[in-house]
Amino acid sequence: MTDLIQYADWLKSVKLRIRQSQIKAAVKVNNELLRLYWSLGKEIVELQKSSQWGDSFLQKLSKDLATEFSDMKGFSYRNLKSIRQWYLFYSQYDAFGQQFVSQIAEGNGQQSVSLFEHIFFSVPWGHHLYIIQKCKEGAKAMFYLKKTVENGWSRAVLANFLDTNLYEREGKAITNFQQALPLAQSDLAEQTIKDPYNFDFLTLTKPFNEKELENALIDNVTKFLIELGKGFAYVGRQIHFDVGGETFMPDLLFYHLDLRCFVVIELKVTDFDPSYLGQLNFYVNMINHQMKKEVDAPTIGLLICKSKNDIIAKYALEGYSQPLGISQFEMSKMMPDNFKSSLPTIEEIESELSKI
Repeated sequence: MTDLIQYADWLKSVKLRIRQSQIKAAVKVNNELLRLYWSLGKEIVELQKSSQWGDSFLQKLSKDLATEFSDMKGFSYRNLKSIRQWYLFYSQYDAFGQQFVSQIAEGNGQQSVSLFEHIFFSVPWGHHLYIIQKCKEGAKAMFYLKKTVENGWSRAVLANFLDTNLYEREGKAITNFQQALPLAQSDLAEQTIKDPYNFDFLTLTKPFNEKELENALIDNVTKFLIELGKGFAYVGRQIHFDVGGETFMPDLLFYHLDLRCFVVIELKVTDFDPSYLGQLNFYVNMINHQMKKEVDAPTIGLLICKSKNDIIAKYALEGYSQPLGISQFEMSKMMPDNFKSSLPTIEEIESELSKI
């Protein structure tokens, strides 16, 4: 029996090492493939500049390479055009530096690899194509490259954040973090909060109240966590707290693994009102007293409302010493008011089926 247990433990470790080696091999293959594409893109651009070769040159190149390397799928005419576009997109921005461009194009074998270079060649080719299709500037493309590597985004998740303009939303909320948090934490906290939050993954009919919005978010908690961003862990909803013999229940409570703090979220389906911050500030104090441990950083409060006036929001925050943020949410996929009434009932469906 002992031998079987020892074997099972050893087999488990072998499987883990095999999986790790597969991941490392896949990353290395992707790295080498992208370096090949980069040098190929550079040479195509230079050849077309110095000669009269047009797209017919790419068609011939595609045919010749596909004949020689029939087991590789990356030499289609369409993909060669994408390789050229990819190289042109990044080589035009001074932010990436001509030294970097020439270095990765020539593959000079230096031991030290820049952080950008590591990120650039770690992102899968399909992801790269999505990024250059959606981004018009280098800084925006670099933002999505970094996020892809940091969070291990699949192509579908990347496409979602490109479509919902994460670059324009992240770090745009109105907060007092710079005044209320230590410098080391305030910058990260600023980048953690978005404005607006995109709730298009919900299906709600107008009008709806806070409880219905809260229910819908928890019913779709996985998608909600993706929208909140990396590091958020769900703690609970409407958790009961006893204060002075009365019960208080914040809407949603999370813990942020990177910030090492609780994040309490209050939802409002109306426009921002300065009075909302008093309730949120109370909840932050309550959680600091009853849940926060010595190892935890100060609790952050986040108000997500239907809309806000930024000037009013900034003024309202000035009187609070606790770290608070104000964002709004957007939902473009709203069902019309009479949508529910237009749906057939179960009885009507059964009646129709019986006729058939």
